[in-house]
Amino acid sequence: MRLVHLLRAVTVEFDLLGAEFAARNGLHPTDVRALIHLLDAARTDTRATPGWLGEQLRLNSAGTTALVDRLERLGLVRRNRDTADRRRVLLEVQEKATELGWSFFGPVIGGVVAAAEGFEAAELETVRRFLTAVLESTERAGL
Repeated sequence: MRLVHLLRAVTVEFDLLGAEFAARNGLHPTDVRALIHLLDAARTDTRATPGWLGEQLRLNSAGTTALVDRLERLGLVRRNRDTADRRRVLLEVQEKATELGWSFFGPVIGGVVAAAEGFEAAELETVRRFLTAVLESTERAGL
């Protein structure tokens, strides 16, 4: 249970950081989660459509549209027509959002990277496998 409690503590800290980032930048916590999903999609070459984003956030179509409208108004996200299918809209995180994120979360990310440097590659692989299994477990639970 100590691992469960540690994971909970880390989650609470990240949630607090996300809420502080949102408050400082006039965002809703869901906006921050949306930006994270969109950044992750870009990293994995996933075509992020409004429908896909709504599924990730468990929002209905109207809620997703309002969220994307808000992020677009703030200059954080841009809608682009898919060149392969002009009927489809793709979402792209703008440089402004990335810069905001790095200015706030950069020190935290740097601290995590520095902490990881104190571990052997095999230890980090074990941590990666564990966190992946925990993530898959929570996704299966549908929470």
